[in-house]
Amino acid sequence: MRSINFYRLPNGKCPVEQFLNSLTGKQAQKVTWVLQLIESIEKVPTQYFKKLVSTDGIWEARAKVGSDDFRLLGFFDGGALVILTNGFSKKSQKTPDQEIELAERRRKDYLARR
Repeated sequence: MRSINFYRLPNGKCPVEQFLNSLTGKQAQKVTWVLQLIESIEKVPTQYFKKLVSTDGIWEARAKVGSDDFRLLGFFDGGALVILTNGFSKKSQKTPDQEIELAERRRKDYLARR
């Protein structure tokens, strides 16, 4: 099906790993479950994974734990490889523009360095 990799900065640090490490055990467990779902089923429900409109190919992995919403942004490298660039706790209905811009910058960096 799909594979998920995490984007790494030129210095080797991994922002998505840092985000996941900042979560509680229950939160990290739910986010990990969503990532496994994205990898394992062909047609992932949009409540867990969807393309963001008005972006250059940015997708959003979505997890909800209680009243907390978590998002991981990324893009496809080819047809089956998803590269996740950043994660955050969502506080409002709209995905913050700065998070989308960060994902788009990291996408360009990834494609230039691969």
